[in-house]
Amino acid sequence: MYSTIEEISVGSTKQLFHGPCIDDDLLLFPEFGSVPVPEVPKRMGCLLVGLCLRGEARYTVDTEERLVKANDVIIISEGQVVNNSQLSSDFSGIAIMMSENFFNEVLKGVHDLSSLFLFSRKHPVFGLRIDEVENLMSYFQKIQSKVEAQEHAFRRDVVRSLLAAMIYDIGHVMYGVQQGGAKRQTRAESIFTEFIRLVEQNYRSERRVSWYGEQLCITPKYLSETVKSISQRTPNEWIDKYVTLELRVQLKNTSKSIKEIAKDLNFPNQSFLGKYFKEHVGVSPSAYRRD
Repeated sequence: MYSTIEEISVGSTKQLFHGPCIDDDLLLFPEFGSVPVPEVPKRMGCLLVGLCLRGEARYTVDTEERLVKANDVIIISEGQVVNNSQLSSDFSGIAIMMSENFFNEVLKGVHDLSSLFLFSRKHPVFGLRIDEVENLMSYFQKIQSKVEAQEHAFRRDVVRSLLAAMIYDIGHVMYGVQQGGAKRQTRAESIFTEFIRLVEQNYRSERRVSWYGEQLCITPKYLSETVKSISQRTPNEWIDKYVTLELRVQLKNTSKSIKEIAKDLNFPNQSFLGKYFKEHVGVSPSAYRRD
């Protein structure tokens, strides 16, 4: 059944809506109400962050129905299944759609990623105060201005920086909602949070699931089952996510040789790094650096 669900991507959505964009990585919706919404189940192959300014919307995500009202933020994460989307006739809002790779680039350096991930999964819709709405709109307008400035030599980098700042401000709101709810993390959530913290600190030198299990005093099997149940990803997938992101950053933003990068990230040799990178990214390190 999994493979029969059509995937929503930035590229496929661009065919339906011609908004400000950067390649197949980023698409802006200055008026989200005009975008065709899926009436049949579709799996997100990207991330969507939206803001309702007027009206209401209803949709299901992973079979749970959600109601969106004015001043609500909507977060739909990669891998989630969306269905039964309905917008009121007066619905108005904005939205930002990002490919997973671009979102990973934005998140590079964003602290406490596990908390943001867990929050967005458990609170895909949450309200903002009027001043917070105005702040988010200001970010959107700045981002749109830079996306449309195609002659800007550092357009992609500036947009990434603005999105990272926006995520920090949204994260601040998230922490306020979390503290207001005063709900303790479950055992599984605590393990996931601690696992991500360990990966963030050690992915350059440790990529064995068994090592992370030892640090958490649990078996690799229990760690794998717990992380998969919380995030729909295996521990290896999370570790690879951090490693490939670091490789991308070093290849694009440093003058280090591939041999030096291999040493930095504790690969046995340059050839091993090349095979790993091609397996996970689809191209060789040298080809990625040239693009």
